[in-house]
Amino acid sequence: MGEVGNRESKAKSLKSVPGQRHPGLDTPVQYLKGVGPKRAAQLAKVGVTTVGELLFLVPRRYVDRSRTLPIARLRVGDEVTVFGRVMASSERRTRTFKRLVSCMVGDESGTIEAVWFNRPDLAGRFRPGQELMISGKVTAYRTKQFVNPTFEVLDRARELPGANAIIPVYPLTEGLSVWAVRRMVRTALDKYLEQVPETMSRELLEHYGFPDIRRTLETIHFPRDVRAAERARNRLVYEELFYLELVLALRRRRNTLARKGSRLVETGVLTARFREKLPFQFTRGQEKVLAEILADMASDRCMNRLLQGDVGSGKTVVALYAMLVACENRTQAAMMAPTEILACQHFAGWSPVLREIGVEARLLTGSTKARERRELFAGLASGKVQMIFGTHALIEEKVSFDRLGLVVVDEQHRFGVMQRAALLNKGRNPDFLVMTATPIPRTLTLTVYGDLDTSILAEKPAGRVPVVTRIVTEDKRATVYEYFEKRIASGEQAFFVCPLIEESEKLELASAVRTYEDVRAAFPRRRVGLVHGRMRSEERQEQMELLRQKKLDILVSTTVIEVGVDIPDATMMLIEHPERFGLAQLHQLRGRIGRSGKRSVCVLMIQPESVEAMERLSYFASTTDGFALAEKDAELRGPGQILGTRQHGLPDLRIADPFTDREMLARARRDAFRMIELDPYLREPRHELVRKTLAARYAGREELLRVG
Repeated sequence: MGEVGNRESKAKSLKSVPGQRHPGLDTPVQYLKGVGPKRAAQLAKVGVTTVGELLFLVPRRYVDRSRTLPIARLRVGDEVTVFGRVMASSERRTRTFKRLVSCMVGDESGTIEAVWFNRPDLAGRFRPGQELMISGKVTAYRTKQFVNPTFEVLDRARELPGANAIIPVYPLTEGLSVWAVRRMVRTALDKYLEQVPETMSRELLEHYGFPDIRRTLETIHFPRDVRAAERARNRLVYEELFYLELVLALRRRRNTLARKGSRLVETGVLTARFREKLPFQFTRGQEKVLAEILADMASDRCMNRLLQGDVGSGKTVVALYAMLVACENRTQAAMMAPTEILACQHFAGWSPVLREIGVEARLLTGSTKARERRELFAGLASGKVQMIFGTHALIEEKVSFDRLGLVVVDEQHRFGVMQRAALLNKGRNPDFLVMTATPIPRTLTLTVYGDLDTSILAEKPAGRVPVVTRIVTEDKRATVYEYFEKRIASGEQAFFVCPLIEESEKLELASAVRTYEDVRAAFPRRRVGLVHGRMRSEERQEQMELLRQKKLDILVSTTVIEVGVDIPDATMMLIEHPERFGLAQLHQLRGRIGRSGKRSVCVLMIQPESVEAMERLSYFASTTDGFALAEKDAELRGPGQILGTRQHGLPDLRIADPFTDREMLARARRDAFRMIELDPYLREPRHELVRKTLAARYAGREELLRVG
């Protein structure tokens, strides 16, 4: 109740002012009166190192103290903020030996308990009589309570004079309070606000009725009311999205006009034989996206396309078909995968049929031996090697191609912008196909991939049986193991997935190493393997090959199996501590099973204290639709955590949320693309401020305007 813009922000390193620079705004924040080295170190943890960054530290939400509910009127399921005084606090151990800190908070109407699991840092933090502001979801366990809520210790005596009932809630770190930030911001506004330059054209400000930048910053930190705060935030949201879309508009124009394609036309010399060798027919969805890809390749402009395929939709065979078209036109094709496991799997899975139809295909990873590597380099340079699968080893300086026609990047969000550019630069304007098995909601597609054409492959191949997902508490583990044992005895295989490699005293989560020992003890007659990220790639590949050859019954793993692993007889998965994973990542993990016609089961093993994650996990268990899960994940966790723009080489979204701000996104995108359409080089006098702001904002990062 009474909250605006309820979204989390994470610490980011920002420019002091999103636009033209000013020496005063670049002043280290520790020299601001009332800050000093200790406070400066705390501010640095939330991305603030200069005065300008402090001024643009936008509150993640607001609380209207005059409109919060009394505790007695709270209902289970409410997401609220309450004010109350500490009545009592304690620390105890749960039945599973987890540490729990409890605090009873009350106001004039009643009391509610707030509990925090695995937060030993809060022991002794609460004292009777302290006033707290607590935000979270009301749950029930014997009585109403908050589980792991956010909170702020209030000190009204130190509150700023003139501060009203609207309380801004900033991204904070330990030792940094709302009130401390408000005092520092007030000091910065009083001394430096006049130095902040305007970064939006008068035309756009007047069109939308936005306040100027100085009034915006004053209001965003000290609003008269909630509506004023919303108007100020809208201006900053629009500006952030506008300049992001302007970059995308410039990149799309460059891709369309400047990069001329090779006109790679399907001849059927290889593709017809490839279709004959396949043990299945393409689905309607595969044929549709393939037609879009082939039309791009045959045109006189370079293809720059994103292929989204839900887990198990068959996007890899579509990409391989496009690679064969490149080979038919006497050019070479390269597929870069993010892990050695995935690159090896692509090569091992397709090289037999490629060999049969007469295509010279090779594999290049960090494990490729020196002698083989030299031979491979020579084959690529001469054109003898027509198709190459590999990891980031493909972008090594020694790798050169005779005529590179198509670049396919699998799981593109795992590569930085410069890595993708390095591979593209191995050829003269090769076609570019991006693949991702993590479905991306349309709003994120427009924000992060707005310069790419998009193909969506949601249809699953015939015969796939949806995976059944069950949420099970720790006390049912023995029953789950009995069920797994029966199915393993009939020739099926299982994954056990853990969030950590080794035990952590801080997090107390199931580790892969400990789970491996426990599973071996629980299944003494079964062959158990272990895979994690600290193993040498040869060891990981060996374990995966043993599983593929059915020489292992169970594989204990961290998330290194998240992408691309294809084991047809793997029909069971147990995920430890599923609350530690996002929905999209859980969807990827679950996609490792259910890849045959057999009934598959994914078990989410939760601890009793994971009650706050039940709603999210229940939603995951209710659907296998990757796009629906991606939407929900972005809604719950924020788009930046799902698809960090930094990995795409694009500027981070500090303020805007493409989902809740989708209308503003549509406006900003329309305005930016229209501006570039009418004035491609921003040379008109009315666009001078926009041009200067763009240049200053991305000074030293010109690759953003060049790389797809």
